[in-house]
Amino acid sequence: MPVELRKRKAPPPPPAPVKKQATKATKAAAKAKAQVEDAASKAAEIASNAAEVTTETATAAAQAAAEAVANGASKAATALAGNPKVGDLIDLDNFGGEVETNDGTKTSLKKLVEESKAGVVLFTYPKASTPGCTRQVCLFRDSYSTLSSATGLSIYGLSSDSPKANTTFKEKQKLPYPLLCDPSYALIGAIGLKKAPKGTTRGVFVVDKSGKVLAAEPGGPEATVKVVERVVSEMGEEGQIRKEEAEKAEEVVKEEGEKVKGKDEKAEKAEKADEEDDKEEKEDEKKEEKEDDKEEKEGEEKEVVKEKENEDEAKEAAMDKAEAKAKESEEKKDKDEDKTEEKKAEKKDAATEEKSDDKTEEKTEEDTTNGEKKDAEEKTEDKKEESDKATEDKKEDEKSEEKKDDKKEDTEMKDA
Repeated sequence: MPVELRKRKAPPPPPAPVKKQATKATKAAAKAKAQVEDAASKAAEIASNAAEVTTETATAAAQAAAEAVANGASKAATALAGNPKVGDLIDLDNFGGEVETNDGTKTSLKKLVEESKAGVVLFTYPKASTPGCTRQVCLFRDSYSTLSSATGLSIYGLSSDSPKANTTFKEKQKLPYPLLCDPSYALIGAIGLKKAPKGTTRGVFVVDKSGKVLAAEPGGPEATVKVVERVVSEMGEEGQIRKEEAEKAEEVVKEEGEKVKGKDEKAEKAEKADEEDDKEEKEDEKKEEKEDDKEEKEGEEKEVVKEKENEDEAKEAAMDKAEAKAKESEEKKDKDEDKTEEKKAEKKDAATEEKSDDKTEEKTEEDTTNGEKKDAEEKTEDKKEESDKATEDKKEDEKSEEKKDDKKEDTEMKDA
């Protein structure tokens, strides 16, 4: 492909001189035109320098460069003109600089727009507490709820007065909206309502949340209110259309939501049924566990009772055995004592018979007396023996009772 030779066009002729009587807007337009022509010249030069690029590519690059420069020039022209028109989209960053509310709070148009629901209304007045300005602020005061609540626009009065003067003005007229102080005319000039060389033109400026200018014109107290009423009416119509569209979209969403909800309800019911089944199973398991625990506990209690009964029976058997043994021992002892007594009686009887045979004849009367005496002695001895025996029996009974008490105490201590 043949390489195109570099071609340099002659620089464009200088722009025609502007007359001194021309307005600032005319000067700005002329300057913008010169910038566009200069941009076109630079674009052509860029295209000619792109020798290694195809003709089509060079042309496209030249057009893009020209458009970019032209757009920049257009923005520059708007900024230089300083008079935004209805429909313009302004850049809120640093637009109008910084102003101050009547209570001394620093703010800017960007902050005011961000804090609003739908946008900002700025109505300008030349001087606080003058007749015309008082009428204007009172008209906005009386229409405040209608103008503000209908669309969500935030209303502010704007002047070059000091915070003190505006605060006095606000309190005296009982205004429901703030008053902005702009002694440097930065914001007043940016919206195109500054009076040359110094002063404020009465008017109104309305901008929405996106930075689009909805109204920008001078006017008297009644005219400024009517401008805002017209904007509110237009916004209301647009709002109604948007509302209808939103309602339709909401209905669609609602229908879809109901469908999803129906599916969710079915799934929820199924999940609930599963949860109930699981709950019943768990309750049955718990019930079975409780019954098993109860049966196990009852079995353990029965075993404990049985062991205790066996222990009691063993103790009773041991006590019975001990008592039987003690009784047998006592009976044996009684038999031995009876035998001893019998032997003693036999010996005594034999001795008595021998003595009786030897002295029968000689001492019959004495024997009789002795016999009676002996009988008395024998009776006394018998009584003594009986008393001793009774004493021994009593002792044995006391011993037996003590043994029983000891066994009972041992049993009670073991049970405890």
